[in-house]
Amino acid sequence: KSDARAALAIATAVGARFIRVNVHAAAVVADQGIVQTDAYHTLRDRRLLGADVRIFADVQGKHAVPLGAIDLEQHARDLVHRGLADALIVSGRATGEPTPLGDLKRVRDAVPGVAMLVGSGVTPETAAELLSVADALVVGSWLKRDGDVRNPIDPARVRRLVQAARG
Repeated sequence: KSDARAALAIATAVGARFIRVNVHAAAVVADQGIVQTDAYHTLRDRRLLGADVRIFADVQGKHAVPLGAIDLEQHARDLVHRGLADALIVSGRATGEPTPLGDLKRVRDAVPGVAMLVGSGVTPETAAELLSVADALVVGSWLKRDGDVRNPIDPARVRRLVQAARG
């Protein structure tokens, strides 16, 4: 679910600019069991490698629930102030599920000035509204033929989404 250190090593080797870390500053229960973070070692590795690789961290990421009670705003603050995340990703509860606009606003208010991305549920109908709060969109499922993640990318869907996002 989240091997940030391996992702960082690969990103450094290939010259990637960022990594996505699903679990960076918390512990969660997921289908893989209990997943714990290792932000300290990830940040240490980044420093030792001299890597110019940004960390994009999920705020209460999809397909998992926090092991302990923590609200969305506090998790966002912990990711930025303790986990030193460079950007935050806010998602719905699962792949393809809409990201609540209210969650985006809550995270934006909790950590203003931090780059924020939408991590799930983006469609041409929601793109412009989501971009009114977020800085960027991570899109996967909707770009696939019939919106099925198992299908190949549909170029017509890509064009439609890009047009909608650009307004």
